[in-house]
Amino acid sequence: MTSFTLKTTDRFQMLDITDRLTALVRESGIRDGICHVFIPHTTAAVTINENADPDVPRDILAAMDRVFPLDGHYRHSEGNAAAHIKASLFGASQTVFVKSGRLALGTWQAVFFCEFDGPRTRQVWVGLTAG
Repeated sequence: MTSFTLKTTDRFQMLDITDRLTALVRESGIRDGICHVFIPHTTAAVTINENADPDVPRDILAAMDRVFPLDGHYRHSEGNAAAHIKASLFGASQTVFVKSGRLALGTWQAVFFCEFDGPRTRQVWVGLTAG
């Protein structure tokens, strides 16, 4: 397993981490296998979605905020209950196949780190397995 650090700058943010993952795959020398991405935080997540249009991540964040607003009258007293809910819905991990030394993503797909309670310093854990 390896990891890298991200510093988010906004309360809500989706950061394309595909290039970082691609570099780790290249450095590993794995030709075919699996890249498993895990986010060890309860108010952040990881997802795969379109990277061609920057409005897609903006729309996703805006929709999530409409459904789970900050002031949603939650019982959790720290003020970040909406972030916990969003992170649970998106999930803490994603798995991407590695084929011919590259992430096997669709034409428009990218891997996004999702920040729901920033700005913060975050970790991304990555497991690469040949197979």
